[in-house]
Amino acid sequence: MRIYVPMALALAATVWSQTPPLSAPIPAQLASPSDPVLDSLIRQALDRSPDLARSSDLIAAEKERVPQARALPDPTLSFGIQNDGFKKIQVGVMETSYYQVMLTQPFYWPGKRGIKADVARLGAEVSEASLSRERLTLRADVKRAYYGLLLVHDQQVLLDLQVPLLQQAEAITKTRYEVGQGSQADMLRAQLASMRLIQPRLALESEARTALANLNRLRAMPPETPIPTTQSFGKLPDPAPIRIESTLEPALQESPELNSARVGLKQAERSLDLARLNRRPDFTVSAGVMPRGALEPMWTLNVGITLPLWSKNKQQRAVAEQEFRRSAQGSQIEGLGHLLKERIHERAANLDAALAVLRLYHEGLLVQSEGAFKASLAQYETGKTPFLSALEALNGWIADQSGLLQTQAQAQAIVIAQEELTLGPTLPIGATGLSAGSMGSGAGGSATSAAGNSSSGAAAGAGSESGSSSTTSM
Repeated sequence: MRIYVPMALALAATVWSQTPPLSAPIPAQLASPSDPVLDSLIRQALDRSPDLARSSDLIAAEKERVPQARALPDPTLSFGIQNDGFKKIQVGVMETSYYQVMLTQPFYWPGKRGIKADVARLGAEVSEASLSRERLTLRADVKRAYYGLLLVHDQQVLLDLQVPLLQQAEAITKTRYEVGQGSQADMLRAQLASMRLIQPRLALESEARTALANLNRLRAMPPETPIPTTQSFGKLPDPAPIRIESTLEPALQESPELNSARVGLKQAERSLDLARLNRRPDFTVSAGVMPRGALEPMWTLNVGITLPLWSKNKQQRAVAEQEFRRSAQGSQIEGLGHLLKERIHERAANLDAALAVLRLYHEGLLVQSEGAFKASLAQYETGKTPFLSALEALNGWIADQSGLLQTQAQAQAIVIAQEELTLGPTLPIGATGLSAGSMGSGAGGSATSAAGNSSSGAAAGAGSESGSSSTTSM
């Protein structure tokens, strides 16, 4: 068996040297504070988004309603004739026969026009708050899609690390079986392990294409437009915990939903003021001239007033309606505030759990998994264990690193949701995980089992708002 040791150890050393040192936490100062590629993608999405352009046009349309609401009703110009008898036109002959030109202008009760304009202006402000929500959501969608693409790429790198050792394992077990030193089961198991790599590889390739198409859609580009980046998801620094004391008040002030509801409350109050004023009568002023041919022309001036005779069923009901709407708007603000506070506390707790799992990976799991891999290689060198035991340990180490990436993705997803100030659940950043089972190694020892448990714990702690994150949500 020792004749295979140099070759196996050389391959292991090659893989080891190509693998990023994930067993230690990455200092924050080593990571770039901003990613130029991501910043460029966000700018392109904000500049080119047809949805934002549509919303901007609708806001402009809403603002055009303000001067309309402030304007007076259109005047009425009327023409007429009054004639004595039916036999012939008596204008200029009879004093009571004349032509008539009349102009009538309606007027609102003082204050109504200003309130109408306020209601229209506040409606435009509600639309502006909705545009703010769309911009925040678009930025968050770009980040989720970009980080998802990076996560898929990193998972592909981890998968590629398996290939040379699994190929060599297959060659070694086949040679040993042919010379009578190994079993057919070992050879078949090595072949099966290599074949099982095809499944996650195909899944990751599909997810990479989906994430790329999603990013290009968000920035209004063709689906297959390449996005060159050298960033790695594994190099992102762990996010800082959410400090509820310093986060809550700014979030309550900046939430688009709350701001929209606050503006809606102002609009409801002004609508109530208008409903109360509508109980006051409006006016009409009419002025006209009546030419009488050769006789002296006449003129007329009239003032009319509307009579709210049906106020009990119209104006008073309108006041009651607006009072209920104002009360409902106030309740909505209260409910949105409670929901936002709940989401912030929820995300703070989930992020704390995710960061705790990350510390567990950095300080324990990856170190133990790395140690198990080295120990298996050493035992193989002395002939105490079969070569596949070392491969199982390697698969467990890869699975642990994949679990670390998945937990980092959950932590970033929580941070993005907090930046988005969304009131909904946290949307995941996911990719196909590289578990020991998916790579065909079966039970990979205590380190692999610990990785599976910790990955489940990370999903439960960091992703409880949105459920499983085993697939890419692109």
